[in-house]
Amino acid sequence: MSSSVEKIKDKLPIEEVISSYIKLEKSGNNFKAKCPFHNERTPSFFVSPSRGSYYCFGCGVKGDIFTFVQEFEGTDFLGSLKILAERAGVPLERVNLKEKGEKERLYQTLETATLFFVKNLNDNPDVIQYLEKRGLKKETIEEWRLGFVNDEWRSLIQYLKEKDFKEEEIVKSGLAKKSESQSSDGAGYYDVFRGRIMFPIFDNSNRIIGFSGRIFHESKNAPKYLNTPETILFRKSEVLYGINKAKNFIRSKDYSVLVEGQMDLLMSHQSGSTNTVATSGTAFTREHLDKLRKLSNKILMVFDSDNAGFMATNKSAVLALSMGMEVKVAQLPAGLDPASLICKDIELWKDSLRNSKHIIDFYLDHLLLEKKDKIKTAKEIQLRVLPYVAMLQSSIEQSHFVSQISRKTGIREEAIWNDLKNTKQPNIIQEADSIDAKILSDERKKRSSVQRRIVGIISWLESVEEPVVSVKDVRSAIKKFVGEDGLNKILNDYKGENEELVFESEAYYDNSDKLKKEINELLSHFEEDFLREEFLNAMSELQEHEQKHDEKKAKELLKVCQSISVKLGELTKKKTVGESVG
Repeated sequence: MSSSVEKIKDKLPIEEVISSYIKLEKSGNNFKAKCPFHNERTPSFFVSPSRGSYYCFGCGVKGDIFTFVQEFEGTDFLGSLKILAERAGVPLERVNLKEKGEKERLYQTLETATLFFVKNLNDNPDVIQYLEKRGLKKETIEEWRLGFVNDEWRSLIQYLKEKDFKEEEIVKSGLAKKSESQSSDGAGYYDVFRGRIMFPIFDNSNRIIGFSGRIFHESKNAPKYLNTPETILFRKSEVLYGINKAKNFIRSKDYSVLVEGQMDLLMSHQSGSTNTVATSGTAFTREHLDKLRKLSNKILMVFDSDNAGFMATNKSAVLALSMGMEVKVAQLPAGLDPASLICKDIELWKDSLRNSKHIIDFYLDHLLLEKKDKIKTAKEIQLRVLPYVAMLQSSIEQSHFVSQISRKTGIREEAIWNDLKNTKQPNIIQEADSIDAKILSDERKKRSSVQRRIVGIISWLESVEEPVVSVKDVRSAIKKFVGEDGLNKILNDYKGENEELVFESEAYYDNSDKLKKEINELLSHFEEDFLREEFLNAMSELQEHEQKHDEKKAKELLKVCQSISVKLGELTKKKTVGESVG
């Protein structure tokens, strides 16, 4: 496998691979772009052809062609290997199925099950007739690999066992469960899906990771839809139905369309709304939004027009707004979901998308339809609309919607602004992994700190034969604040990241004329950070001695605080520190 990796790297230059996903600009010997993995206005994502690697100064993401494809496509290493091998024309070594890892065995189990379901569908023309009656074309059914499973307890298990899959593997794939009691014929397992139309769910690399099954003959004792349980491949909080086909269209159209169910998704794509994804009836999460935000920061939500659909829109919109996304909502005619509307009148569906509104306009217009008196309307706006205005990260956007509210209601802008200042944002349910996300965010902040940038420059300059700036001068400027021991401690903190630091500085500065100015600015920030820390320490000590009524020491510390404060004041007045480096 390692030989295949090297062959692929030899045939596919990193700039060629990455430029097929995002637009790269030449920057000296390297390339730069806006990072595809976080939102930014100024390019901070750099690609080094000589090193075959990339690095983002904004979020800290780094790697080679395989990690880039993994991150961008949302796949694992094997998935990226297959994508790049096909592109490079490099055949991968054949691996015996029995020798594959657990995940690969499960992928194969699900793929084989899909073949079984598709065959069953073709053997049941009444099911095909039902799907066509719902509006699906034959081409859509085949493209999305829809299937059917008969209402039998062990038909799938028996089929898979004949294909050399073990019962334990079938259970781990989410297709079977173990019986609580052993049956007379020794059958200890049964099929999870029985008597259902089967919708395969794919990951970004077009591999099947699970299923959603719709009951064919309605039953009071069985749920209408049944999804694969949580497995190592299928995580409900991350799965978006249709993402495998929609991702490129979301990028090109620069917005995603979000619907609720499988039929909504299939009919949307069939109608030409190919940038549509679905939640498959599960709760919308931050993980879902993270996937969509990598493709576009804009999202258009389309849910059923009933109260449940309205509530789903509300929760999803709050989550998206909290992550800085631009959120629009499409209002459907009463009593219709996307699938039924498209089947009934495809042009009306397209009009609904074209006439979509920003979520705040949507809530405001919805409220104004209630036609309450001005005082009640003002109170309702404060409760139901302003919390979402408060979530907007741009003051310009906030100003726009304050003007909108004023224009539509006659309420003075000044009064709206006053209420907005006292408005709390909606409560957002924090998922369990939000703590991990915070830790990651803090770690990334540390990685892009002033100290890290300075250490990177020092490491890079030491690796260059003729540096444009004296390394000795940079070291001396740092030692002026923290001393020899302090400098050594800072350098040791990043000792294990030397190669990465060199690449960062090489990619960002490229030995250019701006380096000297940048060093002076960094040293200015370093001095400011150092003084602020000294000031906080002195203030803390001052308060401690004041509480002890130690007036002598308190006066000394007060003078120290005043001295540092003066230095900070002088420092902030300087635009550059030209004298730091000669």
